[in-house]
Amino acid sequence: MPEPVAPEQSTQDEVMFYDTDVGGVVHNLAYLRMIERCRTKLAGQLGFDLRKMAETQVYPVVVRTEIDYRKPGRLGDLLETRGWLAEWGRARFWCAFEMRRQDGTLLITCRQQLALVCMPEGRPLRLKGSGFRPAGSR
Repeated sequence: MPEPVAPEQSTQDEVMFYDTDVGGVVHNLAYLRMIERCRTKLAGQLGFDLRKMAETQVYPVVVRTEIDYRKPGRLGDLLETRGWLAEWGRARFWCAFEMRRQDGTLLITCRQQLALVCMPEGRPLRLKGSGFRPAGSR
């Protein structure tokens, strides 16, 4: 029986004034906020929904972010962020993201490395097998 394919998540955001700089172009921090929203929903599919994290005090924590800005988003654009589990290791895992304008134009690509941390001690935890086959051919 084939392994289940890694979970994916998609979110949409409309670019607002607070997302842009004086030229009406999306500010780099706004992209990260939109990715955060997609990653939080993706984490729920991986078993880390918000309520469960609050109960267990185990959180997926971003260790590294790699982002390539390809084209600018602009005020009023409708943006879709798509994220997926890209890699699962013994102590860390990677999620990958693409953000596109409604017309399909690729605006950014991003990868984030995460680790599980038990709070309040801040102690890293080993990952259990995900059971997923990461989607590496994107």
